[in-house]
Amino acid sequence: MKQFLSLMVLALAALPLNAGKIVTDSIDSKTLGAEVKYNVYLPDGYKADCDYPVVYLLHGLSDTYTAWQIRGNMQTVVDELIASGEIVPMVIIMPNAGGPDVNNTWNGYFNMPGWNYEDFFFGEFLPAVEKKYNCGGSKEERAVMGLSMGGGGSVVYAQRHPDMFSSCYAMSAWLDNKENEVYKTPKEKNQLWYVREAVKEHSALDFLDNADQATLEKLRSVAWFIDCGDDDFLLQMNMDFHMKMRALKVHSEFRVRNGVHNWEYWHLALRLSLPFASRNFD
Repeated sequence: MKQFLSLMVLALAALPLNAGKIVTDSIDSKTLGAEVKYNVYLPDGYKADCDYPVVYLLHGLSDTYTAWQIRGNMQTVVDELIASGEIVPMVIIMPNAGGPDVNNTWNGYFNMPGWNYEDFFFGEFLPAVEKKYNCGGSKEERAVMGLSMGGGGSVVYAQRHPDMFSSCYAMSAWLDNKENEVYKTPKEKNQLWYVREAVKEHSALDFLDNADQATLEKLRSVAWFIDCGDDDFLLQMNMDFHMKMRALKVHSEFRVRNGVHNWEYWHLALRLSLPFASRNFD
């Protein structure tokens, strides 16, 4: 009995003493002509009159704003990292940018005919959520990260808006779609056709090829981290991106870990990405 009680005490001691919470909210977007839901992680002891740094955590193709909570089990990781002191208390915003019916539901973080998501994100969403939850407010207190489609979205957002983010962490990022080498573009111009074309038009690789010195200097103000599994079908694209950054003398961390394009990999990536963001907050 004593041994059992000792094991119980050890098990309880391993759990975070304080736990944050996740709330679901929404915003009526004039730009998109739709209600957009999102999840918000609030750290334990969250106070509306205190300032917090913010992380925008983006989901992938065919997922929704609930993916990081339900499939990625992000709250457990964040609670543990805050309790251990590995990250500062922060607000984490998980916006909706898709759904499982990819042929009939808009997916993607870029502007495309009928779905001007980037305009919505920077013009409506970001200002509204940061005001409501008293977070971010400046480049030094704002980070962006995501997986797959959200990883590519994170990179392109940080490329096109380097004055907005202190860091960008891309997991298994979908960075380009030239010649349909990643996803075949359907013949019918449905929602899936548009998002695949948008990824090609917003190529993170082309952006580097076309960047002038002034643009490169702005990119150097962002802390970059590229993380992709050794058996991920997007590995070569992520390697190409890192090598282009290196050739242009834009510093980025690059990790190839054991894994594929799945939630086990991305769940573990949180234990690298959140401390990275935290270290780069001012």
